[in-house]
Order: sequence, then structure tokens, then C-alpha cells
Amino acid sequence: MKNSEILELSTEELVARISEEKATLTKLKFAHAVSAIENPTRITKVRKDIARLNTELTKRKSAAASE
Repeated sequence: MKNSEILELSTEELVARISEEKATLTKLKFAHAVSAIENPTRITKVRKDIARLNTELTKRKSAAASE
């Protein structure tokens, strides 16, 4: 997910997307623990996407608090 795509999301969509990505990460970690998954770098990508989403959510919350 690109930063431009993240900026287009509303705050509610950000929260929903974060929960979806966390669920995906949990499933990937479990699948990788049971047997090697085909593309283990996908775990890293999902973690980075979660971080990007959380960063944008934090920026929006701090902007709303300062106004």
C-alpha cells in the first residue's frame, strides 16, 4: 500500500484497514510457524503497511487535537 493510497482513506477506513492488516499478519505468522509460507517477505510488507497506517492515524489525531 502506497502512502498516496493511505492519504485518500478516511479516518474510519484507516481504523478498519489497520484491524484487517493485523488479522492478516496474525494469519501469516501462524501459517509460517506451521509450515514455511511461499513468500515470507510478505510478513515484513504487512508489518510496514500497519506501521504506515498507524503513523497516518497518529498524525490525524494530533492534528485534530491541536485545532
